Amino acid sequence: MGSQRYIAHFDLDAFFVSVECINDPSLKGKPLLVGGHSDRGVVAACSYEARKFGIHSAMPMKTALRLCPHATVVGNARGEYSKYSRWVTEIIAAKAPLFEKASIDEFYLDLTGMDRFFDVYRWTIDLREEIIRATTLPISFALASNKMISKIATQEAKPNGYIQVPAGMEQEFLAPLKVNKIPGVGDHTYQSLREMGIETIRDLSEQPMELLEKRFGKYGADLWAKSRGIHEGEVVPYHEAKSISTENTFEADKTDVDFLMAELVRMTERVGYELRQDNKTAGCVAVKIRYPDFETTSRQVTIPYTFCDDELIAKAKELFHKLWRKGQPIRLLGVRLSELTGEAIQTNLFQDTKKKTELYKAIDEVKNKWGKGAVVKAGGQQAERGERDSGEGKAVSRFLRRTGKEEE
Repeated sequence: MGSQRYIAHFDLDAFFVSVECINDPSLKGKPLLVGGHSDRGVVAACSYEARKFGIHSAMPMKTALRLCPHATVVGNARGEYSKYSRWVTEIIAAKAPLFEKASIDEFYLDLTGMDRFFDVYRWTIDLREEIIRATTLPISFALASNKMISKIATQEAKPNGYIQVPAGMEQEFLAPLKVNKIPGVGDHTYQSLREMGIETIRDLSEQPMELLEKRFGKYGADLWAKSRGIHEGEVVPYHEAKSISTENTFEADKTDVDFLMAELVRMTERVGYELRQDNKTAGCVAVKIRYPDFETTSRQVTIPYTFCDDELIAKAKELFHKLWRKGQPIRLLGVRLSELTGEAIQTNLFQDTKKKTELYKAIDEVKNKWGKGAVVKAGGQQAERGERDSGEGKAVSRFLRRTGKEEE
């Protein structure tokens, strides 16, 4: 039998709201809505004071303002959110032996084996205090034997608290909670369970697994296991899939700035597409140039987490112009996206990215059906055409790389 598992779940409380209040302390204690101001705007986050009026994230802003007309609408300081998220990530990375960044404001830590050296709960409390001391952000955590229990328990510890569910106490902890506290139980499933007379997780655990399978298929067996506190999900190390990159070595060295810009657009679109297929966002863009004498130079910049081509392309072009020794021929051109994390949900709740998300989803569906070249920006199309028309523009080395370590 393996050693006792210790999984901590850290969750920054009302993260966007907390950052806004750090930037403007006069907002503290007020009903605060973070998100788009327009008629089609959406609430990305709201303060606990606003939640008392029945407001929740993903609610239309118009609805929220009807519920609480005196609420203050702020946001979208996405660069600030990314900055604070990175700060917390760096503190955790310096301390935890293994951690997963599940989103911009949510982390899982696998502390299994540390009980041989430390009181794991005390260690986790100390880490929380260090994060608060450094960033002033409120953060809650739960320590348990698996990811699911720790995530559910963190919600019970909020706001700005912490809790431990000792091994063997999972079912006792879950029993009185409403069944929709189980991650993945949405409105539809919750309604179906209530129709079966199932209100609490205890009610669910007392059902025969066969009955749940008959009603929900394979998901029924999964619900049955979860109601008993059973969950085998692993903490996925954050250092996996650190970057996605592509680079081209040209048959003939290139100085044509129009061609190089078009090629940069095409390459950035390509890595952006792969980023979205992995359901990731990137927090860093890099451009790499190799000259005919094989001298290689690169430059990178951190950005607000995004998967939108237009934002990635703008940064790639900016880096290229800072990096390129104008007029000097280029042998190789490369683009890399790094600091990857699954933060699409949070960033996309803002109105300015919601429309983009829908657009890119539609574009990617066309690409998936008809091939990656089915939809490209005009600039990228120019690069493709230029290569076909002039044999010298042909790339002899073109590949996409996903790596768990930074490239040279």
